[in-house]
Amino acid sequence: MAHSGETSVTVIGLGPMGQAMTRTWLGAGHPVTVWNRTPSRAAALVAEGATRAATPADAVAASDLVILSLTDYQAMYDVLDGATRSLSGRTIVNLSSDTPDRTREAATWAAKHGATFLTGGVMIPAPMVGTKEAYVYYSGPEAVLDRHRTTLARIGVPRYLGEDPGLAQLMYQANLDVFLSTLSALLHATALMGTAGFTATKALPELLDTIRGVPAMLEAGGPAGPRIDAGEHPGTLSTVTMMDATADHIVTTSEAAGIDLALPKAVQAHYARAIADGHGADNWTRIIDGIRSPRPETR
Repeated sequence: MAHSGETSVTVIGLGPMGQAMTRTWLGAGHPVTVWNRTPSRAAALVAEGATRAATPADAVAASDLVILSLTDYQAMYDVLDGATRSLSGRTIVNLSSDTPDRTREAATWAAKHGATFLTGGVMIPAPMVGTKEAYVYYSGPEAVLDRHRTTLARIGVPRYLGEDPGLAQLMYQANLDVFLSTLSALLHATALMGTAGFTATKALPELLDTIRGVPAMLEAGGPAGPRIDAGEHPGTLSTVTMMDATADHIVTTSEAAGIDLALPKAVQAHYARAIADGHGADNWTRIIDGIRSPRPETR
């Protein structure tokens, strides 16, 4: 049963994330209006207390706070282009994934229709929405986030990055850069062990130990961030040359095993570039220079 004192929320887009957020707000006593292009996805939520809007315009009109959980930003235009008259005075919080530039364009579009716009990046999977581990990056007008902070905190702790609407999306993509690269590396390593008869069931626990150990390894010589910011890469614990030799061995081993080489060759290229630039004796963190300034032929 919704409590009359709680802020009304509209959720547009009822994939797993949209459904999880809706249930979290309903459970906290918020009146929630929902809309989805496939109406059947709303049925269970309506049974749990949500209100189904007939149209996107009705959904927007139902609440001052409108949450978008869609495939990408184009989907926002597809859904809301026919509902622009309802946008004036509303706060749109777009939690969909796209590029920072498209996010900035969307903020301008929303402003033209009288709406305020917050970009968000939900950093946990749907089953973790509303748990103590959940957090969400936001960027855009801080006063708008502050006005809705209590409601938005229901789904995850808000982490504010700045006024630029593109910042939350940039941080979201940066985190996914780490996440997706790690997943690919994990399965590449699993495939490598599989060539010797190791099942994934046997290999994965060993490989996951390495992932868990990365933070401690990264900080072994002291906090890495300040050194990187200062352009300091002392090769006292590991060097580019040492890492390059390891990268070469991974490529050679993978080639002999007959598995895909795209990922290990990409990693190998980072160290080869640093050596070519005269930084073989520096710490492995020196590879960031080449990542920041790719040669024209690699763009």
